[in-house]
Amino acid sequence: MTVAQVAKAMEKDIDHVFEVMMYIDNSLNYDKPSSVINNLTVIQDIVKKSGMKSRIVSPANMNEPEMINKDATKRPPPDPSVLVKRPPVVTVMGHIDHGKTTLLDSLRNTSVVETEFGGITQHIGAFSVKLQSGETVTFLDTPGHAAFTAMRARGARVTDLIVLVVAADDGVMEQTVESIRMAKEAEVPIIVAINKIDKQDADIERTKDMLVQHGVQVEDRGGDIQAVPVSALAGTNLETLTEAIALQAELMNLKGDPSGLVEGVVVESKTDPRRGKLSTAIVQRGTLQKGSVLVAGLAWAKVRAMFNEQGQSVQEAPPSTPVEVLGWRELPSAGDEIIEVENEKRAHEVMRWRESISKVEKQEAEREAVESKIQEHLKVYKEQLETRRKLGKFKLRPTGPREKEIKDDDQGPRVSVVIKGDVDGSVEAILDVLETYNCNTECKLNLVHYGVGNVSETDVELADAFKAIIYCFNVEVPDKVKEIAKISKISIRPHKVIYKLIDDLKKEISSQLPPKDVEEVLGEANVLQDFEITEGKKKVHVAGCRCTKGILRKSGKYRLQRGQEIIFDGLLESMRHLKNEVDSIKKDVECGLRLEDGTISFQPGDALICYEIKKEEQHTSWNPGF
Repeated sequence: MTVAQVAKAMEKDIDHVFEVMMYIDNSLNYDKPSSVINNLTVIQDIVKKSGMKSRIVSPANMNEPEMINKDATKRPPPDPSVLVKRPPVVTVMGHIDHGKTTLLDSLRNTSVVETEFGGITQHIGAFSVKLQSGETVTFLDTPGHAAFTAMRARGARVTDLIVLVVAADDGVMEQTVESIRMAKEAEVPIIVAINKIDKQDADIERTKDMLVQHGVQVEDRGGDIQAVPVSALAGTNLETLTEAIALQAELMNLKGDPSGLVEGVVVESKTDPRRGKLSTAIVQRGTLQKGSVLVAGLAWAKVRAMFNEQGQSVQEAPPSTPVEVLGWRELPSAGDEIIEVENEKRAHEVMRWRESISKVEKQEAEREAVESKIQEHLKVYKEQLETRRKLGKFKLRPTGPREKEIKDDDQGPRVSVVIKGDVDGSVEAILDVLETYNCNTECKLNLVHYGVGNVSETDVELADAFKAIIYCFNVEVPDKVKEIAKISKISIRPHKVIYKLIDDLKKEISSQLPPKDVEEVLGEANVLQDFEITEGKKKVHVAGCRCTKGILRKSGKYRLQRGQEIIFDGLLESMRHLKNEVDSIKKDVECGLRLEDGTISFQPGDALICYEIKKEEQHTSWNPGF
């Protein structure tokens, strides 16, 4: 700790700490006060001589009761007498293009699916729907694409009930299986909506059998999970599905505590160019109101305004209500727990505490990394020491100059990127995909910067410094930024569908790879006889052959193969047909072939393969699962 930190912790001035240090035992080598105290005993002595007590706190005991008071924590379980009925939070899950968003459109009579680029939901949508029965249901529409695994997982954690949409024509697919797995891990009840039953190749019974194979026991197959055949596009059996949802919610007897401090979950967060930092949240306990002070992860907010899914201002949000919250100082991460605190002072205290915990955890991780490196170095050193001892008077042969620990990253092809997205979840999904790229491949992928919001001048400056490409996902590029990028010759590539962004990046990586050598076989010849001729004072061997496949070219390379063994691989010295030197031999024509190495003898039955090496563009083997 620095002297200033010790003084601040004791609420004393710096001079007091220096004065106390002058009276500490000289054996501790602190007779000359320093601005940094790197001895724990000295710090404890300073505190003790100042009439105070010190305590060592490690990450292991930070959750003890007296420490918890510094953080914002959830309240104890509520008294059952204050609980009131609340709407169920229903998550719609399933495979890509199985009709999840279309189903929700039909339920709330909107056409959100038309605004989804490529017909794919790009982030979680949270909204309330009032059913014909008068019941209110909060729906979460989670993406079905493979890139949004983490977002679907968050949807499963905040939900009471899952509607699993399975297309009757496709049946159970990859993301369907993943959704089933997450629902089981979260121990959340499932209702199956078998969609697209009006399609010609729809097979409801086959779909039910596939569900049973993956552990979803529907009622028709002796289980207790409801399966409702629907057509989201035509509106068939939607009323039956809503009744099933209402019945399941009634059986679960869902209740919430509308009083006291608010607790909730951040479903999504983004930066709006006009309104600032926004987050979509689900209230789980308490009633959120304007002016409430919230903390979520390392961010806090004083609620300036709240909006529903139509963008209309709301004054309060009881349990199970999804709202868009305006007033965050920093952007919270999707999936963070929201906890209301008493005032801004308390929020600042919580932020300081959480930041200190975060620093301690980071330092601990760095310490472990250093310790691991030291152990690795000691292991190598001990092995070398043991080797030297065994050699005795013989010296260990030098192994050459020491290899660079920090290698020159400028060598070899690389692609540097800056990622900007509309919401936190989308950026997280893109980063998850980028993590699947193998850094050991010939082309390196360098992530320079990522963030939420429109492309800024700073992004262009970073891209210019690192020669990077800016990939922007569902965000705007201001005209001024476009001009700066044009002058700096920075490529800005906007995309609205994630797999198209990744495809673009794969093409860019492939373009940086050097062309590879590809062998193309032109023809083959069968050796009929070995002729030994004299040239001057030396004897050379000539193969009497017949071309059995393709064409033989004098300019090509030749491989002499005897069974599985390769005897020669190189060029020809001579190619003759009858007594004439020729450039090529066609199929079924006999010829004499003399290799560059004339000393090699031939045997009847040997094969001579004529081939040439061509340069061919490489394509990255990176397969992120699209």
